[in-house]
Amino acid sequence: MSDKAIVYVIDDDEAVRESLTFLLETADFTVEAFDSATSFLEQLPNLGPGCVVTDVRMPEMSGLELVKRLREIGVTLPVIVITGHGDVPLAVEAMKAGVIDFIEKPFDNETILSALRSALAEDGGAGDGRDAERMALAQRIVALSTRERQVLGGLVAGHANKVIANQLGISPRTVEVYRANVMTKMQASSLSELVRMALLVGVDR
Repeated sequence: MSDKAIVYVIDDDEAVRESLTFLLETADFTVEAFDSATSFLEQLPNLGPGCVVTDVRMPEMSGLELVKRLREIGVTLPVIVITGHGDVPLAVEAMKAGVIDFIEKPFDNETILSALRSALAEDGGAGDGRDAERMALAQRIVALSTRERQVLGGLVAGHANKVIANQLGISPRTVEVYRANVMTKMQASSLSELVRMALLVGVDR
């Protein structure tokens, strides 16, 4: 982790901003906080390298809209979005737009700290490592059954278990079983990690 790297926390909720800032500073990150995506964009020309942590739902400009705007203007800062359970489809869309990871609320401290360390390390250049990871993940995908791949595709599309069940003509409970199998075979510890894995190897629907 570079000493110059800064974590830019963007959230309209003051309590969340303060708690995240405290957590990250305690873990020895340098933090700058913003109460909106627009205020962050206004200061962007003066900001150095680092990583963005943003809520996916905010007034004026959402986290997804921010990501799209950053890509439009050629800014390559890695972005992590924080999302509520019901916002998972939105977070999946954000990942397809270029977000490096998304984290569901409530999350434990180590989850976001680990995500940030990975984001900053990757931003520092880890192409060979990413290629090796992609190859390993592709091998895990091949090991999935046809039905497991169908369920994985539904999850990556941002669909809830009930929607996937309806599409495949099976019960939501059966979807849960397949989902658990997929998580185990892919060695994913969370839905966000599973989706990131799938998108990395091109499973987008």
